Amino acid sequence: MKRYRCMICGYTYHPEMGDPENGIAPGTAFEDLPDTWVCPSCGAEKKLFEPLD
Repeated sequence: MKRYRCMICGYTYHPEMGDPENGIAPGTAFEDLPDTWVCPSCGAEKKLFEPLD
């Protein structure tokens, strides 16, 4: 699964870790995140992330 980086603050979403503090289970691919998910660091929308791998 690909990692994605926030183009605003540099936060990297790691699918193997998920985002448990915001209800996203480990193993959740970035593509499977809800459209309402936002960067946990700066609040940027999902569309402002770019793939790293």
